[in-house]
Amino acid sequence: MKMRKLIALLAVTSMFIGCVAGCSSNEEATGETEAAETEAAAETEAADETEAAAEVAVATNDAIANLIAATEGTVSLTVWASEEDQALTSEIIENFKAAYPDVTFDIQLGSCSEADAKDTVLTDPEAAADVFAFADDQINQLVAAGALQPITTCYTFDVTSENAAGSVEAATVDGTLYAYPMTADNGYFMFYDSSVYDEADVASLDSMIAKAQESGTKIAMNISNGWYLYSFFQGAGLELTLNDDGLTNTCTWDEEGGTDVAQAILDLVATGTFVNMTDDEMATAIANGEISAAVNGTWRAETAEEAWGENYAAAKLPTFTCAGEQVQMSSYSGCKLVGVNAYSDQIGWSMLLAEYLTCEDSQVARFEGRGLGPSNIAAASSEAVQNNPAIAALAAQAEFATPQRVGNNFWSPAETLGAILASGNPDNTDLQELLTTAVEGIEAPVA
Repeated sequence: MKMRKLIALLAVTSMFIGCVAGCSSNEEATGETEAAETEAAAETEAADETEAAAEVAVATNDAIANLIAATEGTVSLTVWASEEDQALTSEIIENFKAAYPDVTFDIQLGSCSEADAKDTVLTDPEAAADVFAFADDQINQLVAAGALQPITTCYTFDVTSENAAGSVEAATVDGTLYAYPMTADNGYFMFYDSSVYDEADVASLDSMIAKAQESGTKIAMNISNGWYLYSFFQGAGLELTLNDDGLTNTCTWDEEGGTDVAQAILDLVATGTFVNMTDDEMATAIANGEISAAVNGTWRAETAEEAWGENYAAAKLPTFTCAGEQVQMSSYSGCKLVGVNAYSDQIGWSMLLAEYLTCEDSQVARFEGRGLGPSNIAAASSEAVQNNPAIAALAAQAEFATPQRVGNNFWSPAETLGAILASGNPDNTDLQELLTTAVEGIEAPVA
């Protein structure tokens, strides 16, 4: 739904009635009480009072008009967006300011990775940005710390009805909506150069490795990152779950079959063709032709498309050989969200700006400018989005993906385990011992 300018507000007042909870009913109740107390009043006086009450109710339901009326002086806000999203966010902010020409804004844009937002915000919530983007797996801790403002008011659209159900669920904790869905593509899949691989090749890592060796190129994945390492263990049926306390984990990676997964990763690395790379390293390696395929997300789509041109393609994750069987790789699914800082001095304007940053038009712009998949239902249904290789690959991978819900103690032990396996287990540590140590760290209580 497009953001409405001030001059159109009175024409769309009715859309705010369901969003601004209790405003109209309170005024009507007051009017009825006053009418009951003044039964003896003249009929014309009662009619005047009823008309006045109705006018107050309409004004109260017009949330934006009320916000503007209550604003004095300059509206100062700080927004945090990822480094990659700076240019687009800046443009959207300028459009937002232009939509309200009678208000003076001072909106400062800062850089903060969605992946690091929670840690940065919780360092000092009161000093953090008024509006910030973050990955959905951080929402539980942000809510527990009281850092997120519940979304109790809708200004321009109903967040829950205009976004995909999964993204709304990701933005909700214990039945309360705490954030605005911005994308629904925070997962990973396989990018590849179709001049090296055909559709049959990318069904399995074994076939891909053979083709990569023929072409003298490599296949990259960030094995030392727990987010990606998860795909092997979960694919083999070994689970990692967040406990009811929202802080600690239960992990079965050290149970039967776990050492088979670890050995499978070692076997892949031993080929010398399946290599461990960080996101930044992949970007460089794709550009210089070193790698012809990579497990990554939509944020690298533009890099791959620029390097491979018409040969740029994407698919769900392949299978890998584990204990002699072909096992489908799993993945994490997720969303990027925009939250409003509960400590903001400008809660109303922060919420309205967060809506603008995540509305249909802004999500379309984010897709067109960066190839990020919309959570907005209307934006996601467009032909352009449906025909996008990366988004299509995510849709194919969705069957094998699970929401990312893990406690903080997962990441460091998983990174250590992944780094050891990615380097070929140079100390020849017993695999069961490696997994037992990792799981002990992953399941450790939170201090």
